[in-house]
This record gives sequence, C-alpha cells and structure tokens, in this order.
Amino acid sequence: MNLAHLLATSAERHAERVAVRLDDRAWSYAELDGLVEDAAALLVDRGVRPGDVVGLMLPNVPQFAVAYYAILRAGAIVVPMNVLLKEREVAFHLGDAGAGLLVAWEGFAAEASAGAEAAGTDLLLVDASGSALRGAGTAPIVERGHDDTAVILYTSGTTGTPKGAELSHGNLSCNAEVTAGLLGARAGDVLLGALPLFHSFGQTCGLNAAIGTGATLTLLPRFDPEAALELLRRDAVTIFEGVPTMYMSLLAAAGGEPVRLPDLRVCVSGGAAMPGPVLRAVEAALGAPVLEGYGLSETSPVASFNQLDVGRKVGSIGTPVDGVEMRVVDADGMPLPAGEVGEIVIRGHNVMQRYRGRPDATAAVLRDGWFATGDLARVDEDGFFFIVDRKKDLVIRGGYNVYPREVEEVLYEHPAVRQAAVVGVPHPELGEEVGAAVALEPGASTTPEELRAFVRERVAAYKYPREVWLVDELPTGPTGKILKREIVVPTLGRR
Repeated sequence: MNLAHLLATSAERHAERVAVRLDDRAWSYAELDGLVEDAAALLVDRGVRPGDVVGLMLPNVPQFAVAYYAILRAGAIVVPMNVLLKEREVAFHLGDAGAGLLVAWEGFAAEASAGAEAAGTDLLLVDASGSALRGAGTAPIVERGHDDTAVILYTSGTTGTPKGAELSHGNLSCNAEVTAGLLGARAGDVLLGALPLFHSFGQTCGLNAAIGTGATLTLLPRFDPEAALELLRRDAVTIFEGVPTMYMSLLAAAGGEPVRLPDLRVCVSGGAAMPGPVLRAVEAALGAPVLEGYGLSETSPVASFNQLDVGRKVGSIGTPVDGVEMRVVDADGMPLPAGEVGEIVIRGHNVMQRYRGRPDATAAVLRDGWFATGDLARVDEDGFFFIVDRKKDLVIRGGYNVYPREVEEVLYEHPAVRQAAVVGVPHPELGEEVGAAVALEPGASTTPEELRAFVRERVAAYKYPREVWLVDELPTGPTGKILKREIVVPTLGRR
C-alpha cells in the first residue's frame, strides 16, 4: 500500500475520531487529512515532483504528521532528520540524499538554514501555527509502487559515515500493519508518542501504526518522565512505547511505587536491551506487560517480537514477526544450531531496498536476499532469539570473547546502578581489558571496587570488569540508547 493511503483510508472510516493530540489541542482524522492535502498542494506548487527527495526536520508536533504524509501524497521521498543536527550534519544528509527541499521547525532555523544553504537545498520553515504548510487547490494522491522508495532513514553512523537506508512503501506499510496486529491496536486506542518521530521506532510503531488503525497518537515533544506519567493518566493511554532509559526514568519518577493506570494494556520496549530486573520492576510499577522487540532502521524496523499469543521470555527479543525469517549464522553464513552464538541475518518484507548511492555497502550486508545485521545472538530450542551483542561491541580479552550485555545484566542487578555500559579498554598484553562505565541511582552510594567484586562473584574470571569508573550520566542518542562510541575512558590502573 502507498503510505499516503494509511491516512486517507482512516479519514474515510474514522473521520471524527481524534488522530493526533498535543496538550489540549486535538486534530480529527478528517481535519488532519485536509491539512495534508493542503500541504501537498503547496509542495507541488513549490516544484516537488514524484520521486523527488524532501528533508523533514520537525520535532514531535502535529506538523510532522502533516508534512510527512503530504510529501508522500505528492509522490516524493521523505528524509526524516534529527532536529538536533548541526549545520555540517544537515548539509550531509541533504546532499547525500539529493534533497531539493528541507521542511524544518523554526526553532531550529539557524542550523537548518546554514545546512540547507551549504547543500544548495531550498528551505521551508514551519511554526506551531502550521500556516507555512497551507497551500491552495487539490492534490490527489500520487500512486507509487510497492517497491518505490518512500523514506530514507539514515543509520546512526556507529561504524562510520551514516548511510541512507531506502525503505519502500511496501516495507513500511507492511511493517506498520504487522506491528499494529502484534499490539492488538484498534480504533479507539491511544498511543503515547514519546519516541522521536524522525526515528524508525517512533515512525513505524507509533505514527504509522496508530494512523493505520484509526487510533489516537498523543504527542510528547520532549521526553520528561513526570510529563509522560501525566499524559498516561490524562489521555487514558492504552499502548506505551519506549526505550529502556525511558522506562528507567518512569520508575524513578514513580519513586518505586505502583502507578494506577487502569487503561494501559501493553508496553513495548525496543532500541536496546532492557535488563531483566528493570523489566520486572516496570511491569510491577505500571501494571502492564512489557514486550521487547528487535529491529534496525534497515528492517523498517520491526523484525522480531515477544508476542502475547505465542508467549514471551524475559531477556529475549522474541520470535520473527509474520512474513519475516531470522537465522543465526556463522562467519560463512551457515545456520548454527540452537544455543550457539552467531550473527543474526534477516529476510522478509521489512528489509530495505538498498543504501542510497552505496552499492558496495549494500552488497556487504545484503547477501542472497538476507540482511546481515552485525548483531550477535543465539536462538533456543523454542525459536526465541537472545541478543548477545553487536559484533563491534564484542570485547576480546586475551583471546576470550566477552559479550558486554552479559556483564551489563549483572551490573544492573546491583541496587545502586542506574546505567551501565561495558566497553573494551586497550591493554598492552591482553589486547583489550573489560571496562565498565556506571551511573548510580539518585542518592545511592557505592565504589568501583564494590561493583568490581559484585560482578566477579557472578561471572567467569575473564569476564568481570577490571576497570570500573563512575559517571554522572552516560551519553545517549535521540531515543535514549546508550552511545558507547561516545564514552570517554579515563586513565585507569590495570587490576
């Protein structure tokens, strides 16, 4: 299905239902659809043609949905961009994608304007009134094919220059439909839109899944745990989607006490692994199951999920979703038996078309229809997948493989630990030593020596972190995922 039809179809079926809400203002499906048609007419007047590329640099506001679906309605391709990008980053995204126009929020005008000028891209600034998106005339939906590119999502660049994953209308519409089915989403549901809409998680599982089912997306432009709890209560949210750091913040805001949320039916966690102790604490506090899923920008993003009708396992990323296959393979691409660690490869309707303008990078990850994720995992006898780590995150200490997530899980069991990240520290003899950066719970007290001893008692001798250092906060990305590449390792003494 052409993604533009998600909104148009729901507007026909649920015209008076609330599509999007921000604070005390609500937009019905009919109203939103009308604003999208006006905006599409404006884009056409500005010269946007089918197949053109348009950058979109807006926060979690209703105008994001208006511009997003308007670009698609005009038959163009959306490049969602983080609103915190600086001039050179803006210029890179626009230039790499070949964008002729950037639609940006006026609050970020300085960097957006400078980046657009550097890339030779036209700029359209939008404010809370949305008046800049109002055109005149009609703009029928331009039909696009199943395999035509709809959105270009840029990877985070953890292994070099960001790459633009081209996702088709078929990729994204199928993934939104499958996700909505997994959540049991339906007209009348309320989803909390706290995840950034420019990110694949918030876009597919939040915006497109909600719009495609006639649900309401209540927006939170910037995540704040107290504000999120207020929205959960006020808007009778039934489905909450977040990353582990968001849930940890909610736990802290709740003060460890149960939160009365009678309408909340299910919580979804993704973007990073949620430690088992945290998951159990969240379920106890919010009174709803937390289902972990897995995916990447290149897979639209959902690839696997803990499904209520199939069952779930704490610590697992679940089983492949409908229409998707997953395997754990060795270095030669051969499937491994249950219990052995290898790389996850994925095949299905969710896998991207290509990396834009990078045939070599595309060929390196797309092999015979299978997408190589770079994630290490094992699968059990029941078909449940368990992430072990990123290939790049693997610490090799004196020839022994140490999977950071395993050590992090142990650190999270310590009552004083709020955040933990295990990384490799250069070592002249071993090659790498195991290191851990730890942020403590507010008011908690412990020492690196105590934490080192805590882990040493619970894992093999070669796995525990000899180097432990305390920090106020660990660096995180736009979805709250800990960015290990930005962790500064202090000068430490080997132990």
